[in-house]
Amino acid sequence: MNLSATLLLEPVPPMALSQRGLHLVVRSSIASENYTILAQSRNELIFPDNSPSISMWPYLMASSQTRLLNRISVYSARGTSTEQTRLLYMNAGALRLWREMGMTATIIGESHRPPRTATLCFGMPFSE
Repeated sequence: MNLSATLLLEPVPPMALSQRGLHLVVRSSIASENYTILAQSRNELIFPDNSPSISMWPYLMASSQTRLLNRISVYSARGTSTEQTRLLYMNAGALRLWREMGMTATIIGESHRPPRTATLCFGMPFSE
């Protein structure tokens, strides 16, 4: 799991002003990344089962796990090379299911949320 620290700066009430200027209170919070980014090559896209929108629902039905649908979020975006033809942004539930299905893809990173250009291809939209 990739953890990143975020600093939040808050101004202190006016009474906290001193001769040196405004004092700031610094709070830190640890935020985990919500989506794992997987890259699929052009060769992997030849097989329709390598698409979450085609293979995940039948697997959920066959394994009696349809209740997981509301916890799965998979977004798709166009890649930039033959080795990264399609990028998949999967939340933890989707990635767990993908691995359970025996599917593979190259993990290339993590992101707090998918880019605005990515399209929801299976599951529920992310929420913050």
